[in-house]
Amino acid sequence: MNRANEICFAAEVTLGKLAKWLRILGFDTLYEPDVTSIGFVDARKKNRILLTRTERIRDRNTSQKLLFIKSNNPFEQLREVISALGIVPKETQPFSRCIRCNTRIRQLDKDSVQGMVPDYIWGTHDTFQTCSICRRIYWSGSHTKRSHDIIQGLFDS
Repeated sequence: MNRANEICFAAEVTLGKLAKWLRILGFDTLYEPDVTSIGFVDARKKNRILLTRTERIRDRNTSQKLLFIKSNNPFEQLREVISALGIVPKETQPFSRCIRCNTRIRQLDKDSVQGMVPDYIWGTHDTFQTCSICRRIYWSGSHTKRSHDIIQGLFDS
């Protein structure tokens, strides 16, 4: 079984970019900027690995399910998580989750998005995906290639 289905995270408010990239990699990542530190710590009840930069939370938490993130750089933070958990590329599912709400995205019929995406995009792309919760529509654009390059670089260490 792919560990992307098993590994779940809860990222504190200061780790928004890390949360976004964990979602891009396909990991279930709870991130709610308005959740208090108490609510954040309560996320461990849901079997999530807590990601924090707050020393107070690190020092109070005796759980093995906490990663204290040291770096300020989101890509270094991502490397810290990958290294600490021994994640390998085949355990990721890039572009399988909504980066806004964390829901798994699903394929859409091209005709169903006509008028919902720019005409140029509709005319030049055949594959579209959507989030069933927030209704965001995704397609493979130039950002996807750049993101794949970034992902590849994360594992080339």
